[in-house]
Order: sequence, then C-alpha cells, then structure tokens
Amino acid sequence: MARQGGTRSAGAVRTALLAGATGLIGRALLPLLQASPSYRHTHVLVRRPMADAAPDEHTTIHLVDFAQLPALPAVDDVYVALGTTIKVAGSQAAFRAVDFDGVVNTARAAKAAGATRLAVVSALGADPRSAVFYNRVKGEMQDAIGALGFESVVIAQPSLLLGDRAAIGQPVRRGEVWAARLLAPAMGLVPRGVRPIAAQRVAAAMLAATLTGAPGVHVLSSGQMQG
Repeated sequence: MARQGGTRSAGAVRTALLAGATGLIGRALLPLLQASPSYRHTHVLVRRPMADAAPDEHTTIHLVDFAQLPALPAVDDVYVALGTTIKVAGSQAAFRAVDFDGVVNTARAAKAAGATRLAVVSALGADPRSAVFYNRVKGEMQDAIGALGFESVVIAQPSLLLGDRAAIGQPVRRGEVWAARLLAPAMGLVPRGVRPIAAQRVAAAMLAATLTGAPGVHVLSSGQMQG
C-alpha cells in the first residue's frame, strides 16, 4: 500500500496497529497513520482482503479472524475501527460478536503485544444501561476496554457518519443517507453534538488525541470532533 502524503520522520519510534481499515473511519485513518511522522510502521488487521492494498515498507496488512486472533507483532498504539449493524450482521448475537467481542479481543491482544495507547470508535449514545441494544453493547464495550489497563484510552463517539459507503464496498445505510439529505439544507442549525459528521473528521480527531498520550480514559464527543 503506497503511503499517502506527509513526511515520515527518521526519528519516529512508535508502531501503530489499525483494526478495521475497510470501513469509513478505518479507511480515513490509514493514510493519516501512514503519513504521521510519529509512526515508523503501521500494521493493519482486516477481515477480508483490501482490493486496492499492497504492503509497502511502512505498512503490513494482516488477514485475520477477530474471533481467534494470532499473537500480534510488537506495537505501541492501537486504533480499533471495527463495527457493523444488526441488519448487516444478521442477528444481535452476530452484531455483538463484532462490536463487542472483536473490539475487546483486538484491544486485549494489542496490549499483550506491548500497546500502551488505545483509540476506539464507539457511538453517540453509548451506555451500558441503555434500553437500546445497539447503544448498550457500545457502552459495555467502552467499560470493557477501559478496564484493560492501557495508559491512555481515547473513545470516539460520532453521530451519524458521512461518507461514501458504496465506494468502499459497504452496504449503504439508509438512515445515514436520509438523515444527511434531510438535514443538509439546515445543517448549520443542527446542534453540533448530534450533527452528522464526516468520517475524516473522526479519524483526524482520534489520531490527534491519541498522540497527546494523555493518561486515563478520554471520550471524544461528536461535537468536539466537528472541529
């Protein structure tokens, strides 16, 4: 995979791991990691081959089963952008297998490989006590990764994502499409906290927050990530 933009510093000493590079946010994150002067190498974990990807000297693609991850290469920072929908997954159990088990398994395996910083994509409304299954699973995931012992954790909670899912081979999410269309004429009047947000903004905010290395667990609200 060709590195896009930026100049990698010869003094870069950190290694990044990205899980879920085929989704909207993961696709936006990858070139940012590749271009960042803070990283000398990026390992990418994917469930299926990336048709337009070929490893280069700064990027290694690993095809894995997130339910049974192998021992991971040594890494410093891990970015987890795994996610699906109940409709795509086919059932609540299958959804949970990705959005809870896959995320937590990856974070745990990365910590065993030396990672001290974690950034993860959650969702607006995530709450382990929510009556809404989707929000409850996201909230339970947040609690689980927060208990793994990372020095620094960044949790991104975006609102509806803006991006071309069809272009990356993902099913179009009608809720996102209709929300974007209906709100477009009055987007400036929609509160920042619930306004649809571009995947690129989420990716950039996650990277910036992770590189600060601030200790503890930090939540990035959708409004904060709007810039």
